[in-house]
Amino acid sequence: MAGSLSPRSAGSDDIEEVHEINVTPFIDVMLVLLIIFMIAAPLATVDVPVDLPGSSATPQPRPTEPVYLTVRSDLGLVLGELPVAREALAADLDKAAKGDHEARIFLRADQKVEYGELMKVMNLLREAGYLKVALVGLEQVPDASAPAAGARP
Repeated sequence: MAGSLSPRSAGSDDIEEVHEINVTPFIDVMLVLLIIFMIAAPLATVDVPVDLPGSSATPQPRPTEPVYLTVRSDLGLVLGELPVAREALAADLDKAAKGDHEARIFLRADQKVEYGELMKVMNLLREAGYLKVALVGLEQVPDASAPAAGARP
């Protein structure tokens, strides 16, 4: 119940009841929620254009007999130097890695291969039991005239 401070009738000491909803707390809550959503909405968006640079990291030493799986631009798979069907990939990987599921598989892909197609091949590797996958890229030598990362002009 809410009371009113309006003038009372003479001789009555009772506070008169008001039958209206007090919307001030409701408006305050709505404004706080609006501010929260205005701040949180841009943070939930993951639409950032990214142009990934080449890697200039020090190359790791290769194993004596690396297992290379290549995804060609026509989405065909090549294991070592022999073409392989997607259905036979698990069996051919077992032969190439000599049954060692801990062997690292070096995955190469043409630049024209879409990311989704590359993920399908990685899923085939996971289903075959090969969880150690190394992505192979071109080694780039850093430009000597460019400032080092973190260096200030």
